[in-house]
Amino acid sequence: MAAKCTVRSPSNIAFIKYWGAKDLDQAIPINPSLSMTLTNCYSRSTVEWVSEDGEHEIQWRTSSGDFEAAPPAFADRVRQHLDFLRRWAKIEGRFRIATENSFPSAAGLASSASGFSALTLATLGAIGRQTSTAEESALARLSGSGSAARSVLGGYVEWPASSSFGALSSRAECYACQVMPAEHWDLRNVIAVVERGAKLISSLDGHRRAQTSPYFHTRQRRLPGRLKAVRRAIETRDFERLGKVIETEAIDLHCVAMTSEPAIFYWSPATLTILEAVRAMRMDGIAAFSTMDAGANVHVICQPEVEGEVAQRLEQLDIELSLIRDCVGPGPVVEDEHLF
Repeated sequence: MAAKCTVRSPSNIAFIKYWGAKDLDQAIPINPSLSMTLTNCYSRSTVEWVSEDGEHEIQWRTSSGDFEAAPPAFADRVRQHLDFLRRWAKIEGRFRIATENSFPSAAGLASSASGFSALTLATLGAIGRQTSTAEESALARLSGSGSAARSVLGGYVEWPASSSFGALSSRAECYACQVMPAEHWDLRNVIAVVERGAKLISSLDGHRRAQTSPYFHTRQRRLPGRLKAVRRAIETRDFERLGKVIETEAIDLHCVAMTSEPAIFYWSPATLTILEAVRAMRMDGIAAFSTMDAGANVHVICQPEVEGEVAQRLEQLDIELSLIRDCVGPGPVVEDEHLF
């Protein structure tokens, strides 16, 4: 007996960042985060459940366009999550997996968020389990990728879903919720990709080191006000207010990384060039603000009417980069066409 499901799930860009965990194994964060779900940066996973026992088969699409056995580090994380989902569902058997990304993996663009949310949702579909969005978010989070908890939802998403800052800590309660749907506010994200390869220090290692930074608790004290400001800016579509907060928040996250022990420097010289270019755009009347996750690549957030100008200004910089033009999106979708 076999059953198959394919899900395309998007990445997300965090406006308020997840950096530092109460329990890293369970991906329970120290502070809530709030993100915008994307559209064009996505992972697609096909999962087939086979009732007979055996080893999971895990393949991914390479840059040549062919599928091959996934690298050991990635395959081990996938295998662990599949085993967890199998225990959770109280089923036997094994899984066959194929996955692909539309954007660079492990480069600080939240490929683990899209990848593990797609894997989780496709696995639930393959075994025929009907679950709530809250359950899907919690299960995706338990892959070890906390940001995957946000990628199961579209629009603007907060995780954990909590009315009080930092109150949730239990495994069952730690899920995300939608703050506003995608159609509430059409924001664009012009991503300046300056490093396509895997970053040297993973986000998981960054989480482990976060609390060694003397700046960590300073950032934590500022986060409740920032979270409230971002929620309000999204509700009222106040772009200026949103932009100022998310740019400061991104810099603060990297201040924590740079002052951790040992220090983590995700930025490259090209990163600084782009950050300066975004400031120059604002001086010229182009409303755009930068944010970054744990990597050298820069997300430039703007509104539709200036997206073309933002892309043009970035393309004119005297550095090597490629652009991904993305926007807020509605979240994961089940697809009829499978990868195998």
